[in-house]
Amino acid sequence: MTGMRGSGPAIRTSTRSDLKRSRRPRAHACWDHLYAAALWPMHNANLGTMLRTCDAVGACLTVPKLPWVPEALARGNTLRRPTCVHWSGDQLGWLARQRERGVRIVGVELAENAVRLADLRPARGATVAVLGHERDGIPPEALDLLDEVVEIPMIGTGTTLNVAVAGSLVLYKLAGLV
Repeated sequence: MTGMRGSGPAIRTSTRSDLKRSRRPRAHACWDHLYAAALWPMHNANLGTMLRTCDAVGACLTVPKLPWVPEALARGNTLRRPTCVHWSGDQLGWLARQRERGVRIVGVELAENAVRLADLRPARGATVAVLGHERDGIPPEALDLLDEVVEIPMIGTGTTLNVAVAGSLVLYKLAGLV
């Protein structure tokens, strides 16, 4: 039969039971390896998406102590179990402390010296992915605290992606899963 598929192996989708057996039985304890730092959030839906991505790649999420953030995280936690969240009352101070500890700090930002996402090295030690404000990006005073900057190439007419989408792509790359 010309043009018919079917000569390869049959595709079998994974069941929920298969997935549960192949993954962690519970959320990770903080192992101080990979962080998504959504320090200047604007939209609560993006925090929920980042929380889900952090669970998927084994990362922790660092967020600012803003009145609306706890509710946004609770609403966005579709896993319905505890996740690894760290709170920062001083975003710049938190980043500076991470840098002093020798943590690699990667900003997701459009910049002249940015590394393309495809060339970003996976995390081999403690690493923070800094996500900026959805409209304004990473504040200028925080740029000096970054070790490197990564940008996500785009072909279309837009200049940036939604912060949760961009953060998810970068976290998967840093986690070595893509």
